[in-house]
Amino acid sequence: MQANIQKIVVLGTGGTIAGESESADEGLSYKAAQRGIGDLLKSAISTKLPWPEAMSVCQFEAEQVAQLDSKDMDFETWTLMAKRCDHWLAQDDVVALVVTHGTDTLEETAYFLSQVIEHSKPIVLTCAMRPANFKDADGPQNLRDALVVAASTKGPGVWLVAAGEIHHSEFVQKVHPTRLNAFDSGETGAAGSVQNDKVQWFENFQKPLPNLRLHVAHLPLAAQWPWVEIVMNHVNAGHQHADALVNAGVQGLVIAGTGNGSVSSKMKESLVRAQIAKVQIRLSSRCNQGAVIPTSSHVFDAKGALSPAKTRVALLLDIMSERQSH
Repeated sequence: MQANIQKIVVLGTGGTIAGESESADEGLSYKAAQRGIGDLLKSAISTKLPWPEAMSVCQFEAEQVAQLDSKDMDFETWTLMAKRCDHWLAQDDVVALVVTHGTDTLEETAYFLSQVIEHSKPIVLTCAMRPANFKDADGPQNLRDALVVAASTKGPGVWLVAAGEIHHSEFVQKVHPTRLNAFDSGETGAAGSVQNDKVQWFENFQKPLPNLRLHVAHLPLAAQWPWVEIVMNHVNAGHQHADALVNAGVQGLVIAGTGNGSVSSKMKESLVRAQIAKVQIRLSSRCNQGAVIPTSSHVFDAKGALSPAKTRVALLLDIMSERQSH
């Protein structure tokens, strides 16, 4: 390999971007995870547009890590994915990674990778809202944009590129079930954009500092991960849900509270009992924007503006980290 050639590795995990429908006119009814990452990469780079200068020294390598609908994403696949990311980022000739993924749990995977990978190179996730054989499939352009962002981005970080926008893993959420621009970063906003192979980073975006909760090398087997669930406050919320989970052996509970993390009196009583029983509790909000601000009325740990789903990821990793420190 020539010394000036730099490699971008593309890891495939399935999802709608690899999906197929019965006809090119059907964009919502399809089977995910049907096409291999090699085929997806060919579709992304076989456009008539010339590559930007940053891409002229890049070589692409594809690896199929998994092939599943992201609603079925699991700890075993997460562990494998993280280890493959760690492997490739350690290679001197690799400058960045791109990961194709389903949209439904992409935000959780992106945040997970950001908390277990420690390298000075970027990871860019991308996806699609329409299957690969749809007449106006968005996957090829999203993947091309992700490759361009990966080639032009320096330093660590886990990003999502979709619908011409660049989002940071800590803030991004899927906010719409069907539209092409299904992701949003709330009050923080997108980190940048990519249009016509040109990347623009927004000046007002402040990138969060890296935060390693548990190094990938210390991830246990999937069967040894703790059991952490999310319980939601709502009208007439009672004690039954949390009590049943505690009785069944749950090790962590994330509260998706209403407003600023509020929970009903009955639910609060059950959660206090859970805490006494050594179940770890984390507080988050059902609200899509804003952080839970700790007050004197809060009796549970609340940290930052993470969504309930990402708070669960953080608690999973924190419990595993605590186990290994004892």
